Amino acid sequence: MTRRFIAAGFGLLALLPGCVASIAPRSSYRATVIVSFAADGSESARAAGIADPATRRRVTADDPVRIASISKLVTALGVMRLTEAGTLSLDRDVSDWLGWRLRNPAFPDAPVTLRMLLSHRSSLTDGADYVVPLGETLEQRLRDPRAWDTEHRPGSYFRYTNLNFPVVASVMEKATGERFDRLMARLVFAPLKIDACMNWTSCSDAAISRAVVLNDAEGNVRRDDLKGIRPTCPVVPAADGSCELSAYQPGTNGALFSPQGGVRISMHDLGRIGTMILRGGDGFLSAQSIAALIGPEWRFDGTNGDTEKGFNCTYGLAVQTLSTARPGCKDDPFGDGKPRIGHAGEAYGLRSGLWLDRDRKRGIAFFTTAIPDDASSGRSAFTTAEEAILRR
Repeated sequence: MTRRFIAAGFGLLALLPGCVASIAPRSSYRATVIVSFAADGSESARAAGIADPATRRRVTADDPVRIASISKLVTALGVMRLTEAGTLSLDRDVSDWLGWRLRNPAFPDAPVTLRMLLSHRSSLTDGADYVVPLGETLEQRLRDPRAWDTEHRPGSYFRYTNLNFPVVASVMEKATGERFDRLMARLVFAPLKIDACMNWTSCSDAAISRAVVLNDAEGNVRRDDLKGIRPTCPVVPAADGSCELSAYQPGTNGALFSPQGGVRISMHDLGRIGTMILRGGDGFLSAQSIAALIGPEWRFDGTNGDTEKGFNCTYGLAVQTLSTARPGCKDDPFGDGKPRIGHAGEAYGLRSGLWLDRDRKRGIAFFTTAIPDDASSGRSAFTTAEEAILRR
């Protein structure tokens, strides 16, 4: 990509001198990076704040950060690569790959498919938790009745559920025989020529040295204080504290490498993913696969899903669509009513977003840190911090 300034599009707010500075310094521990890009390859970036409070290293657009739930969209890219290769099918019972029967106990005759999992219509919930340590299996976790919404048949109701994605990752592993983090490196990161990884396993040493530390507003470390060193255990260790990954059997616990939220990537490289989507796949995926991702598979009609106070109202295969003009929907952080696709992220004090305006062929990738977990919403269901970035 070139890095010239783009003057139109999102208002490219953000790229005027002082703009980022106006939103970053509310906490001395906050880091904010905003990259705006276009389908023609042009790009512009601004960064403000501290990537690592211990060293006072300034953040840049090339510093990798845990992007939280935007990882779901990245995982879906891997699914579509395998679908195009004929290795997976969106509409086949995932039990066929897992090797055990995945069923909502209240609906034992209803298969669960990748399409349902990716679009949060599987009837799974996060009631049993989606973090499955090394040494446990996903099959064991899904025997917990709390993992299931027993009031809604698979395919009939939208409920945003992180646990869907460990199931997706397990299917990917079982279909290929490869560990999820290595599979994503082969299918997604290497072909796109981006220095990204799951839980730091395949990022370069240079990327690890630039990791963004996630802190709260008071400076307490919440995640990724690597001190320039690759983590010795990149997963949640076993109950006895051990971390012997060499014995792991792919397909038994797709939660290990956090397919729902564990991608580490810079905003520059996240913009490359956005540009690929704006270009209709750009040789990485077919235009048909991009269309399948966008969908939508589900749109709120007043009763057919949980919108999380209007945050999610239109959803494809790990792709959100903004904005939905109907009562109960508040999914317009830009405040202009224009349609955009992408995904939001939230974890460990970070808010992030990848949003694409396909009509104008422009996009924005951003993150901002040290946001309280109970941060108030703005005029939309998004936080005021996100609106400050997107509404200029």
